[in-house]
Amino acid sequence: MRLRHIAAPIPLLLLAACTRRPDPLPGFPRVFVWAWERREDLRWLDTGSVGVAFLARTVCPREDGVAVRPRMQPLLTPPGTVLMAVVRVESDGLGAGADVSHTARAIADAAGEPRVRALQIDFDAVASERSFYRALLGEVRHRIPPQTPLSMTALASWCEADGWIAGLPVAEAVPMLFRMGADHYDPGSDFRGDLCRSSVGVSTGELPSRIPSGRRVYVFDPRGWSPDHLHAVLRKVGQWQSEF
Repeated sequence: MRLRHIAAPIPLLLLAACTRRPDPLPGFPRVFVWAWERREDLRWLDTGSVGVAFLARTVCPREDGVAVRPRMQPLLTPPGTVLMAVVRVESDGLGAGADVSHTARAIADAAGEPRVRALQIDFDAVASERSFYRALLGEVRHRIPPQTPLSMTALASWCEADGWIAGLPVAEAVPMLFRMGADHYDPGSDFRGDLCRSSVGVSTGELPSRIPSGRRVYVFDPRGWSPDHLHAVLRKVGQWQSEF
């Protein structure tokens, strides 16, 4: 009898483990190119299938204040492009004692830039900064419009046994599958963290052979974007996932 009670729920557990997380960004493109701090002319982009996540500003929190460095290079996109403003946070490990409210205001202001439909935060927070980061995300979420999705990038380790990002007030956490150092990724394997099961971040120079199915893909190109580079990426994405 005990064996029956233990065995009976297993199919349900397997079903739950295999269930795909609902798309947290419905209506958004399934592929985003990251446009970092360089001149990017993307007027050739197919806005129906690809969005642009562009570096809007860099925010540097310290105990004595917050410095903001705006984007310095032009970004050219066609009308109708779905734009996601990305804010890079650089603390040099000194963010734990920074003012949450002032830092959140500097980040949230990027959501008000023209044509921006979503906000993404890129912050490699060290362990001592995690409480600060959690509070920061809550404050940013409070400051931006309810209809504006809030995204974050994530170290691969955050999406595995670490688990500290569970319950953060974001629509998605994008596991970064490049420049991973000691964080080894087994191509095609999935992540334990629920927030990490709807998207991935890759680089054109380090494309994995496989990724989990049904993911939104964010792509960085260290050389700068061109039609040929993007077409090669889209072919690879098509190999990964048949629904793209």
